[in-house]
Amino acid sequence: MSLSTTTSHLTILPSPLPSISPLSLRFSFTFRQNITQKTHPTTLLSSSSTKSTRFLVKSQSTSSPASSEAVKVISVPSEMKAWVYGEYGGVDVLKFDSNVAVPDVKDDQVLVKVFAAALNPVDGKRRQGKFKATDSPLPTVPGYDVAGVVVKVGSEVKEFKVGDEVYGDVNEKALEGPKQFGSLAEYTAVEEKLLALKPKNLDFAQAASLPLAIETAHEGLERTGFSSGKSILVLNGSGGVGSLVIQLAKQVFGASRVAATASTRNLELLKSLGADLAIDYTKENFEDLPEKFDVVYDAIGQCDRAVKAIKEGGSVVALTGAVTPPGFRFVVTSNGAVLKKLNPYLESGKVKPIVDPKGPFTFDKVAEAFSYIETNKATGKVVIFPIP
Repeated sequence: MSLSTTTSHLTILPSPLPSISPLSLRFSFTFRQNITQKTHPTTLLSSSSTKSTRFLVKSQSTSSPASSEAVKVISVPSEMKAWVYGEYGGVDVLKFDSNVAVPDVKDDQVLVKVFAAALNPVDGKRRQGKFKATDSPLPTVPGYDVAGVVVKVGSEVKEFKVGDEVYGDVNEKALEGPKQFGSLAEYTAVEEKLLALKPKNLDFAQAASLPLAIETAHEGLERTGFSSGKSILVLNGSGGVGSLVIQLAKQVFGASRVAATASTRNLELLKSLGADLAIDYTKENFEDLPEKFDVVYDAIGQCDRAVKAIKEGGSVVALTGAVTPPGFRFVVTSNGAVLKKLNPYLESGKVKPIVDPKGPFTFDKVAEAFSYIETNKATGKVVIFPIP
């Protein structure tokens, strides 16, 4: 299925999907047994059907007198289509399942009808069991980034209402107990504090590409104490995080000079994002340049070289690989307040999402998208869109 939406209606269009996996019955049963979150009534009218709940959403008509109201009907089924894995391993453990129970909504959560999702390196590492000791129980619906429409709200939710278009990273901690229900599904339940309203000028695919990467870019810059007038070198400037570090450093933090590395084909992209110096890593060793920087943001795993490119007293933030002092590593904390802070920069066009040109990948191509992102050759973010 594919989805399209406007501010006044929701349209659902059928499209082909892969066959149901043999995990279907076991997976759905496991979720129903393991997850028994209490639900709470909303202020909306719902049917008593066990198969589907229909929410009537009243909204002001844009083409009628002020006293008239348009009604949007959003149906929430009891089961949904999702990608799942019941064991750790390679891409082949991913299975399509059309009978996964729709997650319940806690007091502080909203249920989001997922329109688009995005992949991150952490998705692959999690599936491979790289942090199984702190992971949620299997089976798992993967996915961190989401963009979609709120279809149900918990009793304590204050900022969002049914019909709101939102985006965010569904996992507050990337490595500590990420959700069993992620974003590679028709629906996902997310804490209100992790979401923000979708920037008005972005479509769902663009919005889904942002949350984890832009929050990582922002938090890393803050942790280095980056501020106006400082210089920065971004390693892997054409990647999902790096492309946003360049833009945030320039547009939000007021960098005096931004340098970044990429392969030959992406040098012009770096310049378009605001890099003053685009370094072709296939031809130059950035650590041998006479110029040194206040901060090096290592988004590729070259901390041992990055520390040679900083000024005395400078900082190196490393997202992956071994850490060489004075470099440091952090794991991002998802925070909707950061997205709200950055929304004006996105809506003004000062900061732009970068979606890999091979995508978006359709929902039936999730395994292919995982294989692609794990080549480490993606430009910007790998997005899944549309989701049925």
